[in-house]
Amino acid sequence: MNKSSITTKEGNSGVKNKTLSLYRKLEKYPFGKGVFSIMVSRVAPYFATISPKITELEPNQCTCLIKKRKKVFNHIKTVHVIAICNGLEMAMGVMAEASIPKNLRWIPKGMTVDYTAKAGSDIRCVAQVNSEDWLPGDMLVNITAYDENDVVVVKGHIKLWISEKPSK
Repeated sequence: MNKSSITTKEGNSGVKNKTLSLYRKLEKYPFGKGVFSIMVSRVAPYFATISPKITELEPNQCTCLIKKRKKVFNHIKTVHVIAICNGLEMAMGVMAEASIPKNLRWIPKGMTVDYTAKAGSDIRCVAQVNSEDWLPGDMLVNITAYDENDVVVVKGHIKLWISEKPSK
């Protein structure tokens, strides 16, 4: 998503965020979350390879669903870990766009994951940080993927570089 999408005023935080506002507007409609997810996948086309759906978005947390289907299978017909990492990265990116203070920008630096169980069902990918973590420098975003029984199938973190936006 475009890193310049964070601007104006909203709610208790005093900051309106275009990404979060768009999600909240669309989620009220039938298929709205799906439309939002397609829009994100058009900005970052690789995400479309897993047909993800953002199911929850709040400041500092995002959940993305990957349906178990043939196009994300590995050789043993479970959800391939790279598809899961793609979903985790999408959840992180949308969370970051919906959460970062307007004077900051972010870029990913790396991902570290552990595969903890077979992914034999739909997968729920969650990215979350604490609001006080948004400071210049390295920041770790916690990422966790769960199966339909809430078993953790992948866990780890994505390292972001947070920096001040340049003066205009």
